[in-house]
Formats: sequence, structure tokens, C-alpha cells
Amino acid sequence: MNFPSDEELMSGEDVTPEHLIAEYPEDFRAGFACMVGRPNVGKSTLTNAMVGQKIAITSLRPQTTRHTIRGVIHRDDAQLVLVDTPGFHRPRTLLGKRLNDVVRETLTQVDVIVVCLPATDEIGPGDRFIVSEAAATKTPMVAAITKTDLAGKDRTARALIEASQLADFVDLVPVSAVSGHQVDTLTDVLISHVPLSPPLYPAGDITDEPENVLIAEFVREAALEGVREELPHSLAVVVEETRRMPAKNGGDMLHVYCTLYVERDSQKAIVIGRGGSRLRDVGARARQQIQALLGEMIYLDLHVKVAKDWQRDPKLLGRLGF
Repeated sequence: MNFPSDEELMSGEDVTPEHLIAEYPEDFRAGFACMVGRPNVGKSTLTNAMVGQKIAITSLRPQTTRHTIRGVIHRDDAQLVLVDTPGFHRPRTLLGKRLNDVVRETLTQVDVIVVCLPATDEIGPGDRFIVSEAAATKTPMVAAITKTDLAGKDRTARALIEASQLADFVDLVPVSAVSGHQVDTLTDVLISHVPLSPPLYPAGDITDEPENVLIAEFVREAALEGVREELPHSLAVVVEETRRMPAKNGGDMLHVYCTLYVERDSQKAIVIGRGGSRLRDVGARARQQIQALLGEMIYLDLHVKVAKDWQRDPKLLGRLGF
């Protein structure tokens, strides 16, 4: 079965297969909502909560998300495609600049923009910059006041007032991805701002991300757990190969071979750990996530290599998928 390409989906033209159109009512809505915000404001956690399954990695480290990830919410009356983006930030490397460019391009291609503002923080220059970038597109903006479970009622109320004074938002929704508070309400609000349209994705599809991309992201998430500040920005993961091989108990098993790239030998030592202990732990945690994604047992092989200053090297960035 042939499904729409990225270019067709973003073009605004009707590209839905005829057999799908016939199955949905005339008042059906479908469209794209983009999640934007400073690094570590809860965009990916909220995306996962709304989709109902983990498709975006999360971490307490800034700039965890490095490319757009689309998650699809299916309802009887609508289909909402959430686009999680890297956090807008002041770029210090060529990688940072390219990540900001990804966000700017995405803002021009969606039906509604969700500006994530954590209730735990005061609104600052970074938030104002992001809002100004989003407002320039003339796309409707919804403010999602995130992390309300950590803020409490009084601080959340102040955050709503501050957000209302920040920009002309069409809606403001306090929400907690952790507790689930008003997650469905935010979905309802976003759907009200997407156009009447047949569905854009087949029923059951929750993301259009290639498996290898998701596998690499889950490995990177596991490797980010409990590391120092310097490493998160310097770590990239590439799935070099996947192949099926005979299993010891009969049948076959998927073997996944990944390379973790860092910028310095000292970082390589951090990832590997004493006697390889940390890399084994990374593999164990990543394997659990990947097996849940694929629905089968896998063999995961991890290697660590140094690619000096790859964040600033255009050729290396291209090889690593940026």
C-alpha cells in the first residue's frame, strides 16, 4: 500500500487514498500541531503522553531531541499529528544552528503551534524569542503550561496569567504529562484548530519514524542517563546494520549493530566505563526499550568511536544524519 510522502503531507493537497476517505465522516478533522519551547520544558514527555506510547526520547539533559518526530493520535472524529521539535536555543555549534533551522522550517508547515511553558519557571528571554518566532508565521498558537504536577495550583495560576500577557494565544491549557492532568483536554483544543480533512495516516500508525532512527534514539537516551554536562551534546548514535541470524533455541533473532560517536577520548572512556560496565548497562536499558518497540527479542551490539569535533564539521554532521 502506498502512503503519502513528507512533501505531499505538508503540501496541503488531498493525498489520502480513496478507500480511507470513504470510511470517515464529513466533519472529520486532521492536521499537524508542532510542539516548540526551550530545551527541557517537557515537549517530548508531553508528546509521548498524548500519543499514548513512547516515540520520543526524554532526558533531564537539554537538547535531547535532535530532529522532528511525528506522533499520530487517532480518534473516531479526528486525527492529530504531533510534531515534536528540538528545543530552540542559542546555538554554539553548526549542529545547534541546524537544529534551530529544523524548528523554523517546521513552524511554517503546521496548522497550530503549541508553545510549551513550564509552570515551574518564570517566563524568560528564551520563551519570548520562541514566541516571537512562532508568531511571525501567523499560525494559531496554543500555550501549554507544562509540569503543573511540580508547580502546585498557585504557581500554575501565576504561570497562566504570565502566559496570557506574553502573546495572543488562541487557548491556554495547564497540563501535566506525568499525572495525565488535562492531556486529553489539550488534544481536544488542538483538534479544534486543525482543518476538516480525511485522515493523513492509516489507522494504527503512531509514528512515521524509521525503526533505525528510533532504535538509535533509544540507545542515545540510555547513554545519556547519569552522565556529566559535557557529554550529552557530544554524543551521536548510528545504527550501522540490522540483520536476522539463527538463534540458539531455533528460529532467528534480529541483530542490531550500533556505533556511539563522541568527540574526545575522555568522553569515550565515560561511555564505556570501567571494564565496559557502563556500556553494558546502556545496552541492557536500550535493549528493553527497543524490544518493547519491535515486539521481539533482539541482540544489541554497541561500539564507541571518536569523531573529533563532529558538531562543527559539515561532512561529519552529514554522515551522522544532520
